[in-house]
Formats: sequence, C-alpha cells, structure tokens
Amino acid sequence: MFYDRARIYVKAGNGGNGVVSFRKEKFVSRGGPNGGNGGRGGNVVLYVDPALNTLYHLQHGVHHRAEAGAHGGGANRTGAHGADLRIPVPPGTVARHAESGEFLADLVHPGEPHVVVQGGRGGRGNAAFKTAHNSAPRLAEKGEQGEELWLELELKLVADVGIIGVPNAGKSTLLSRVSAARPKVADYPFTTVAPTLGVAEIDHHPIVMVDIPGLLEGAHEGVGLGLEFLRHIERCRVLIHLLDGASPDPAGDLEAVNQELTLFNPALADKPQRVVLNKLDLPAAQAIRPAVEAAVEATHAPLFGISALTGEGIPSLLREIWGMLALLPTVAPEERVELVPLPDHKAFQIDQIAEGVWRVEGIEIEKVAQMTQWDYYEAALRFQRVLSALGIKQALVEAGIEEGDSVQVGNVELVWGYENAFGS
Repeated sequence: MFYDRARIYVKAGNGGNGVVSFRKEKFVSRGGPNGGNGGRGGNVVLYVDPALNTLYHLQHGVHHRAEAGAHGGGANRTGAHGADLRIPVPPGTVARHAESGEFLADLVHPGEPHVVVQGGRGGRGNAAFKTAHNSAPRLAEKGEQGEELWLELELKLVADVGIIGVPNAGKSTLLSRVSAARPKVADYPFTTVAPTLGVAEIDHHPIVMVDIPGLLEGAHEGVGLGLEFLRHIERCRVLIHLLDGASPDPAGDLEAVNQELTLFNPALADKPQRVVLNKLDLPAAQAIRPAVEAAVEATHAPLFGISALTGEGIPSLLREIWGMLALLPTVAPEERVELVPLPDHKAFQIDQIAEGVWRVEGIEIEKVAQMTQWDYYEAALRFQRVLSALGIKQALVEAGIEEGDSVQVGNVELVWGYENAFGS
C-alpha cells in the first residue's frame, strides 16, 4: 500500500534543571555559589531523505520524543544538551499543525532540515543569580518544558513530469518503457492504485516522471481516490495527457480529465501539458487518430502519437518534454504557492419559477453546467452523476418535478427525464 499521509506526535526534550551549589573548599569559608545551568532539551527535526518515497515508516511509530537536557552540577558544570531527534521524510513532504492546520514546512531538497518543535531551555543554576546584594543566592530554575504537538504529514511527489489520463490509457506501460520503474501492468482498469516514480533519460538528460493512477469523473469531489491522486499532480512541472487509442471517444476522455483538473483547482489545468494518443499499434487507434488530432489542434496544441507497447514515437515525445522543461523555471519550495482545493461551493437552491419550469442555482453546479461539453453523450451522463453527488437530483424529486419539466441551470436549459438531459 502507498502511504502518503501520516499523523504523528512530536515532543521536544525538556531542559535540564539548574542546581543550587556552593564552593566547599578547605580553608575557604562562605564559598560562593557554583551551581551550574541545565542543558537544553533536544529539538525534533524533520529532514529529507531521498531514499524514501512514502511515509510508511511513520505508520506504526506514532510517538516521537527528543532527549531531555541533563541537570546542571556543582563547580559550575553545565548539563549536557539533549540530542536532537531527526525524523526522515521523503522529498515533497508538507508538514502542518494537526489541530490548527497551520502550514509549518515544505521539504523538497535532499538533506533539507526543519525544526518542528524546539527543545526547552535549560534552567539556570544559582551561580547565575549572584548579585552585589545577594552573594549567596539559594535559588535555581527548573528546565523549560519542550514544545509538543500533533503533526499532519502529507506527501506530494516531486517530479518533472506527471502522466495523467483515464484508467487503462497505458500510463504504467509508458513509464516502464522509458524508465527502470516496474509498475504493475495489466489489461484492466485501475491496475495502478498508487503513484509510481521513474527516471527517464533523453540525450543524457534525466527526467523524473510519475504515473498518476487513472482519474475518475468526479475525482475533484473525492470519487474513488480522486483527491489523493490529484494532490500528486501539484508539484509536476509538465503533464503528459495520455489518451487511450482503444477508447470509443478519446476526445471526450481528454475533456473529462481536464475538467476534473479545473474543478479541483484551475491552476492545475493551466500547467503545460502535451496530449499523446497511445496504442498506435492498434488499427482502431490509427483509424481514430485524424479525428482526435483535429479536436486537439483546435486547442492550439499538437497531438503526439505513440505506442507505449512497441516504443513508437516515444523518443520524439521525450525530446519535446525535455525542451519544455528547459524553458521552465525551477521554483524553490519557499516561493511555491501551494495548490489546494477551492472552498466548498456545493450549496444550491431550487425554485419553481413557473408551471413545469424549475431553476437550480449554486456556484458549483452552475460552473459544472457551464463547463460541460453537451455535444458529448458521456458529458451529459457525467452531469447527471454530479447532480446526484451534490444531492440536487433527490431534492428536485422531493420538490415534485415531473418528467418533461424544464430545468434551468445557469445559462443551460434541459428537460427532466430525457436522454442526454437529466434522465433518471
């Protein structure tokens, strides 16, 4: 199983206590104070270990405590500092305060450290309190308590290129063809249930690629593992949008996946991407290629054709991707704007504005209606599923809608109960 989330408790070490002590030397009466300070408690530090690619190692060891500082001693001896506790995490780990949700760290580069809780300060011994008016103080401080909190860790894979597409488009086959990665490959949907990293090379240039499991319609709402997978696209600099040449409607698949990206966060849809028609070794893919090419080029983007099985067209594709990467800046973690799902706009309102005429209003559903390509049969079916997921379909039934009634959603008007509209 792929573990890309973890919740752990971290506790920094307490500071050591200071002590009360006086000089006790022969022939020296009323020796002065010489109580030493306590040592500082250890910090808890997250650091990037490039050998890790999941958070599995944190699933069972939930509690993490750094060493406490030692107590001070006589003769002005300062207690030893507690050792820091260093917790390794994979590149791309984001740390947040579990209770407040406060962003704490974005760890990307190998070896990069971040102190998440500070060790307590050591208490002062009585020697530190000596003054002209009190030459023999009998007081010392206890060590400060170390900080503690619950951490939410989330892994967002760091890759140059993300391979996206509908289930069974051939993403894993492509990754296994261009890299040493060996993801599970089989002729059925959802073979891949976890992102897989691989390193491709073109003209001696390495390209880190990640195979994102097939996106479902409704992924932005958490259908299947939608949000879990969409998160891993956020750090990719370029996307390869792989189309299934054996699909009855590759252009519709392209539209559906791009719409999921936009609904999750528009910034994802704005990422540079190259559309690639896979399975050109099949006659069906060759036959459908001209129509797909026309649909893709209407968006001012070229269509690449490959066969991940035979390797046809892959070198040209990799050279194109490398050229795109060379022109894109590498964004430092502290400058990166983290992409998060949009606020919840799923509320809706239903009004009957006339006999047999209904209006549905709501930010989310109006946006989906406006973005739906009604020319595609699958798009109309998908709209029905969105209606059900948002609870609108059931609400209309309870309000008394009847077959043949008109329903207005934004600028779209459809008929209840008819094919390609709101069919039950």
